[in-house]
Amino acid sequence: MNTTFLLHIAVAAFLGGAIGMERGYRAKEAGFRTHFLVALGAALFMILSAHGFDGALTTEGHRLDVSRIAAQVVSGIGFIGAGTIIFQRQMVHGLTTAAGLWVTAAIGMAAGAGMYGLATFTTLLVLIGLEALNWLLPHIGHRNIDVTLCANDRASLQAVLQHLKDDGVAIANFSLSEKAFGPQPVVSPDGSVSPSAIALDGDSTFDGESVETKAANRVFRRYTMKLELKTSRSKYGEQILHFMTGLDGVEIESIE
Repeated sequence: MNTTFLLHIAVAAFLGGAIGMERGYRAKEAGFRTHFLVALGAALFMILSAHGFDGALTTEGHRLDVSRIAAQVVSGIGFIGAGTIIFQRQMVHGLTTAAGLWVTAAIGMAAGAGMYGLATFTTLLVLIGLEALNWLLPHIGHRNIDVTLCANDRASLQAVLQHLKDDGVAIANFSLSEKAFGPQPVVSPDGSVSPSAIALDGDSTFDGESVETKAANRVFRRYTMKLELKTSRSKYGEQILHFMTGLDGVEIESIE
């Protein structure tokens, strides 16, 4: 048994595990075990590709292509990475995890080839990119907030827009839709159903013609407003909480 090969695999597993621990700490889909196994498997395939078929050919006029098995690792890891990518509610999740698995496989292949320095340096860069930049990026640049609001009158939504304007929030996109609802049947005190009458606020009279006429002509409207807000990343959470305090008479359908 060649102890050098065992060392290749051990180094690959250790470096892959280091990346996996960071991913597990961040509660990502692929954690320690996944990265550990990817790096270990990639290193083993690299060793097999380079040294597993040394005695397959004995003629001097032929030479094995030692990269054939290793090349399949590059394409094969894509299937695992694709399984971590999720498209949900117009948002893509898992791209960083997929990229982490891809580079972990590359680190395992480098370790399997005996390039310890290259594999270790790459691992350090990956950890810096995942951990250090994860702390830095939320403090720079901007982030969008997609909000869908509903109200029974335009005035409430206009008040929200004024509230945002006073706070200096940039509105990147805006749309307003209106849906009208006709009169609904109501039950009068004597138990009869009037298909064209609606009880008006504060009025329980059902035998007056004027009430039925008003009710029949009354139309209820529901307004839906979709906003795409642009805010500083450093104030993202604070901006959402402050935004929700100015929603009198307005319902939040979704916010992300």
